[in-house]
Amino acid sequence: MRNKWRIIEVKDIEKVKNLATEASLPIPIAKVLVARGIDTRKKLEKFFNPSLDDLYDPFLMEDMEKAVDRISKAILNKEKILVYGDYDVDGTTGASMLYLFLKELGADVEVYIPDRFKEGYGISLRGIERAKEKGVSTMIAVDCGITAINEVEYAKKFGIDVIICDHHEPGEKIPNAYAVLDPLKATCNYPFKYLSGCGVAFKLVQAICEKLNVEINPIQYLDYVAIASAADVVPLVDENRILVKYGLELLNSSNPRVSFLALLERAGLRNKKINTWHIGFVIGPRINAVGRLGDATRAVEFLISSDYKDASKWADELHRENERRQSLDRKAFDEAVEFIESYQLHKKDKVLVLFNEEWHQGVIGIVASKIVEKYHRPAILLTSSDGVLKGSARSIPGFDIYRALRHCENTLLQFGGHKHAAGMVLQREKLDEFKIAINKFADDELTEDMLVREVTIDAVVDLREVANSIVDYFMLLKKFEPFGPGNYEPVFLSPEAKIFDVKNFGNNHLKFKIKVDGITIDAIGYGLGELYQSVGVADKVSIVFSFDEGNWNGQPVVQFKIKDLK
Repeated sequence: MRNKWRIIEVKDIEKVKNLATEASLPIPIAKVLVARGIDTRKKLEKFFNPSLDDLYDPFLMEDMEKAVDRISKAILNKEKILVYGDYDVDGTTGASMLYLFLKELGADVEVYIPDRFKEGYGISLRGIERAKEKGVSTMIAVDCGITAINEVEYAKKFGIDVIICDHHEPGEKIPNAYAVLDPLKATCNYPFKYLSGCGVAFKLVQAICEKLNVEINPIQYLDYVAIASAADVVPLVDENRILVKYGLELLNSSNPRVSFLALLERAGLRNKKINTWHIGFVIGPRINAVGRLGDATRAVEFLISSDYKDASKWADELHRENERRQSLDRKAFDEAVEFIESYQLHKKDKVLVLFNEEWHQGVIGIVASKIVEKYHRPAILLTSSDGVLKGSARSIPGFDIYRALRHCENTLLQFGGHKHAAGMVLQREKLDEFKIAINKFADDELTEDMLVREVTIDAVVDLREVANSIVDYFMLLKKFEPFGPGNYEPVFLSPEAKIFDVKNFGNNHLKFKIKVDGITIDAIGYGLGELYQSVGVADKVSIVFSFDEGNWNGQPVVQFKIKDLK
């Protein structure tokens, strides 16, 4: 079935008209803003001009005072500090940032990143034992720890004070750590709840700078925070939007951090303007790859490099591992698709459960996401590991995959996660039973309508008006950046576009030209090549699009990026 289109409605049209008049905006742009809660001139000014002055006081976070005092004491007394980071982008950037900052303060500090396959997610007993062996008295967990009840107790036995910097949802019980920094704690009154793990660690850096009155500007670390926030897909609103905007400015400066300079050059991005897309699809995957396929400590070595030669060596390593990861991805994806198509699973099952003992455990989560994207059905990919099956699940809007797994827990040895993504462990002989159980649950929960992908449209536009002021539209929409969850790139609908010169090019892409009022606009639809036959014979189509920067004879031009068409 083709995608369904949903146009966001704004009930208070007067607010749209008032904002458009007051700020001299086109009505469609004003409508997008009002729908996102930016309904006054004052809010608009703040949204279009994010300011570091609007960052919240770090001491509003519960336990911040305690955390700062304990770390200050450890530095003063030359105690050994261990920064314990998760193995993903958020954890490794946060741990690297904290390490460099504490080192600059003269601390005796080391970083520990757990092994994804041997230790699993979060604070591990093995990690605590390593801390004990090294004589650590203060351990700071970044991007993990909020559920580490037993592990914190184990650390306390060795006299290790644990400070947790996490952003994940707490369980019913909070670990009895020395200090727990997590805006999602029920008792925490911090005004913004959706920082990344690195973002929480940054608030700790801010607080230490303020309390100790040191001559270190914490803003220098916002490149780490921007990469963590965009890669970890946290909402890019409020404080996150400010942190990411200024972090991107550091990445785009003429003198970026040496590690990022080396990575950008290796990825062919040195002279390009880096945005959240580049972080999500180019920078983040390279940092993640080493942890997916082996030792994530390599990501930290790269991130803390201060010498260009060293940074380049590590950037090469990250690049190679990412290429290997992509190769494993492609192979697993092709095999999964072949299996689905051969057995027509997408026409029989509402949840696609796929097993192949040769798939690499580090990539099945990524491949599950790609299967969801292709078939718009929840997908679970499983592989063999240590005599059991280990799997990664990804879901679609409206279907809580964690709840589904809980419903099937009698078939599982272990499971965890949230409504969008989860992991599980089961015995090989329970696979068929699990597959039947989760699909039985899905039959009751998922309607056919939910299995049709929805394209969200911010506003309907008059194509003549857009064509005659296309640069103005483009420049206004640039002010919405950085884009991400909670602040996606605005998408528009034109019900009637006159098209010509339709071409199918590259790897399943579509391009054509639109003519309106004697003006020609280029349009490109990535991944829409299969529509060539139907579009090629049409002279008018309804298009869903965003604005993009193209190139004509070496000069930048505004073009449409087509999201869908009918």
